[in-house]
Amino acid sequence: MKKLRIGVVGLGHRGRELIKVAAEFDYVDISAVCDIRRQNWFQTQWLSDKPLAEMFPETVFYEDYDEMLAKANLDAVIVETGADIHAEFCIKALEKDINVLSDIPNVAGLKEAQDLWNASLKSKAVIYTGANPNYQKFTVLLKQFYEKGLLGKPYCMEAEYIHWSMPGSASRIHLRENGDWRKRLISIRYCTHSLGPLLTVLNEELKKVSCFGTGQHADPSEYESTTADDMMCAQFQTESGVVVRLMRNKRCRADIGHHNYRVFGTEGYMERIERNSNPVIRYNSTKELETGLKEISGEYMPPAYADNPRAKGHGGMDYAMLDNFFKAISGGNGEPVTLKEGLAMTIPGIYAEESAKRGGEVVVIRYPWEDDWTTEI
Repeated sequence: MKKLRIGVVGLGHRGRELIKVAAEFDYVDISAVCDIRRQNWFQTQWLSDKPLAEMFPETVFYEDYDEMLAKANLDAVIVETGADIHAEFCIKALEKDINVLSDIPNVAGLKEAQDLWNASLKSKAVIYTGANPNYQKFTVLLKQFYEKGLLGKPYCMEAEYIHWSMPGSASRIHLRENGDWRKRLISIRYCTHSLGPLLTVLNEELKKVSCFGTGQHADPSEYESTTADDMMCAQFQTESGVVVRLMRNKRCRADIGHHNYRVFGTEGYMERIERNSNPVIRYNSTKELETGLKEISGEYMPPAYADNPRAKGHGGMDYAMLDNFFKAISGGNGEPVTLKEGLAMTIPGIYAEESAKRGGEVVVIRYPWEDDWTTEI
């Protein structure tokens, strides 16, 4: 089998992680990498006992992205730059008919959404979304639950992404590796981890949003953030009336686990929660003989990869994500997250931020594939 020639742009914490996971695939060659910070490739990093340049001596390092696209003869590029500039790197690859896996959120604004969507339609290559939460155990089981008719029609959903952000915590070590976008990012804009899994069981997009922020209560000098709100809460609604509530934090002293989900359906219920630092999935259905809540472990590892020793990265989600991407671009049976799905979980956050600026005003959400699409809110 011909090896896939893969390039990675952005060698911060996330980019380095994915390079190591991608190396687990025998038919994948990490042919080229790119970053304006040479130390990210050539110096010892906290995630490794030696530089990646020593681990991958045949990989060509570039400081200039355009040069990498022109010279590396790539089959695909994985975009792991700062989240505020994903789109421009994706568009450049698509214009050269190079396949793309874009980390989330896909875009930082509505004009970028329009440009990226148009570029995808013009290109001979394909672009997919690197939304690893869509491969976690909860998402897989939720989709199966729904497809079996055990959930019924979802009518209300909730998600929380509460990230431990105290000074000195390990999660803050890599904050500056790809610029200061994390400090400047409005918390509700980082909604893809939460909305992505929920949207897999909806057959429609989110169409309205009302969002509020809490203001600033934690001491800002303790946190690497320039945003005003410690926490933000958005309530979305679909055309048919499904309500989706999302809470996101920027500064928080509560170490309660990152991702919680709750899905209420006409025939059943499923949730993923953290209990005493242990993730738990609970569910029930009126379609089953025993209608009481059942409980299973809620680790991230996708069930289909549980016995695969190579399944690494974010509890196996990264491996599953890359496996589906590599299969799709090599003519296999992969099921990667499409650009349309990625934008459907990204764009609502842009409108939610605008709603919060307007004091919680209900704002109509539009998408580039709709007839009434506009880059004006």
